[in-house]
Amino acid sequence: MTHRTRIKICGLTREEDIGAAVAAGTDAVGLVFYPKSPRYVTPQRAAELSRVVPPFVSLVGLFVNPTLEEVREVLARVPLTVLQFHGDETPEQCAAIAAAVVRPFLRAARIGSSTKPADLLEYEQAYRSASPFFTGLLLDTLVEEYGGSGKVFDWSLIPKELAPRAVLSGGLSVHNVTEAVAGVRPYAVDISSGVEAAKGIKDTAKVEAFISAVRLADTTSG
Repeated sequence: MTHRTRIKICGLTREEDIGAAVAAGTDAVGLVFYPKSPRYVTPQRAAELSRVVPPFVSLVGLFVNPTLEEVREVLARVPLTVLQFHGDETPEQCAAIAAAVVRPFLRAARIGSSTKPADLLEYEQAYRSASPFFTGLLLDTLVEEYGGSGKVFDWSLIPKELAPRAVLSGGLSVHNVTEAVAGVRPYAVDISSGVEAAKGIKDTAKVEAFISAVRLADTTSG
């Protein structure tokens, strides 16, 4: 059976962009709760956006070094399906927040030139051992700032045994995602800046083309 790569469109700030992403076939939409991000949405705005997310489309909240109270404030308004920790959160910190709010979480692994494949397996194991709410790693590019970088890392660093349960991110675009999916075979892909007309404003044509490129890889790889 051909694997269907799951797709997350992140950094959404407008109802019409969520609607377009859902219509194009995304599996998840991501809202950013990091105030320094140009794609940041307040809990009140996120609550408005969440009302247009239909059943069976996951709603993911991206946090950077949040306190438990900050996460609780968001969840009091927004029915997040999954938490995404994208800062310097330790396994213990992620585990404590996830347990307190009873939500599964993703942990971003920021990959640089010194990263080794074994490092990623050890990183994954540390979070998996710390919490039953851990669902997997999101593999992104190591840059100075937090959040989406728009830059590609060396995909050959991803262990073959890790790829089928990981989310691939970092510099993906319509032009490289077919190659990425065919070569890495991740469980899912995550994109933000690569489908934008401006920061936080999605380009419907790019979203549709990106999803079509992922589906092409699903039918031609393996």
